[in-house]
Amino acid sequence: MRVPFAKRTLGNGLDVIVHESREAPLAAVSVWYHVGSKNERPGRTGLAHLFEHLMFEGSAHQPHGYFEPLQEAGAALNGSTSTDRTNYWEVVPTDALRLALWMEADRMGWLLPALSEERFQNQREVVLNERRQSYENRPYGLAQFALLEGLYPPDHPYHWPTIGHPEDLRAAGVDDARAFFGRFYHPGNASLAIAGDVDTESVFAVVEELFGEIAAGADVEPPAPAAVAATRRDFILEDRVELPRLYLAWPSPPLFADGDAELDLTADILGNGRTSRLYRRLIHDTRLATELAAAQTSRELAGTFQVLATAAPGHTLGELAAAIIEEVERFLESGPTDAEMARGRAQAESAFVFRTQTLGGFGGKADQLNAYNVYRGTPDYFDADLGRYLHAAPAMLRDAAREWLVPEAMLTLSVVPSGRRDLALAPDAPVWVARS
Repeated sequence: MRVPFAKRTLGNGLDVIVHESREAPLAAVSVWYHVGSKNERPGRTGLAHLFEHLMFEGSAHQPHGYFEPLQEAGAALNGSTSTDRTNYWEVVPTDALRLALWMEADRMGWLLPALSEERFQNQREVVLNERRQSYENRPYGLAQFALLEGLYPPDHPYHWPTIGHPEDLRAAGVDDARAFFGRFYHPGNASLAIAGDVDTESVFAVVEELFGEIAAGADVEPPAPAAVAATRRDFILEDRVELPRLYLAWPSPPLFADGDAELDLTADILGNGRTSRLYRRLIHDTRLATELAAAQTSRELAGTFQVLATAAPGHTLGELAAAIIEEVERFLESGPTDAEMARGRAQAESAFVFRTQTLGGFGGKADQLNAYNVYRGTPDYFDADLGRYLHAAPAMLRDAAREWLVPEAMLTLSVVPSGRRDLALAPDAPVWVARS
């Protein structure tokens, strides 16, 4: 699982990572900024995701947008925002690598001269429309927002959604955006990875030429999150849905912390795939549910372990909760079997191999090198990361589950058809209302 690389840090603090791969005449460029929605503050949420849009609109020396010139050169490109980071990527023919690097440098160093009031307002409306289409008007689309607000206190960086609150976006102005950019989108808070049919020294020389004169920016202090209370809570979300759905969620360890990989494996054993315990019980044997999933969502400051199940017609959320909790308690008592561990390790290893089959994009070698560099301080973390899964023992999974998946820390969210609170797990629980 080693991906050979060379790394240098420019004088302005930009980490540069190069991986040579001669399999195809392509080069992948990946830029990670260590900023996400966790770096916002209440009242000004959504700026990180808004900048994901704004940074495709143009910069001082490329004012007419980023898609057309790169696509004309044969590139694929995109970007994304999470709670913890913002990334941009291009996969280009090797002879277009300089163009991709030049454009990334221009928006890192010279975006603000092109950030007009008109452009800001236009992209703000695009984001508000994205929220309506992707969350507010999608069945069960607001459930994750309700879970975040239920699990994390109002001043916790994970309390608000990455796309932001509508009233915060409407209240923000172009000066807020300029200040946010100046604080976070600079070389000292960025990591640049290039992978593909390239010469390492030539790439370092081009990067120094294009990025070296950009100002470093001030150091970014990580947020200090408030403590997450381990208290049992129940919520209801009324939605335009036909079948009620139940979410069970627990606070869990952060990304790469003790217990993170163990709970990741636990989620697979409990609820992912036809051989998982909950699939066999809820869907195959009893047909209580029509949909099922489980996940350990690992973030930089804190994680969330959750199980969701949609009730089959004629069955209740109470039946789902009883079956899920019983299976979790069985796991707390005896842990996984040897066969379950072998399957979990094999799935984890195949996922690692799959992620390194491509050069870039969402996943791929360039993206993974950046991820390890930003979160662990070194790109060389492939073996150590995979080892967390391959060396996990059954007792380690059981102990992690006993520590985190406790009844007193569980949050339940019942998503029910509008006007049918009687279908909720706890009909008298508070109703979560979306902000719009």
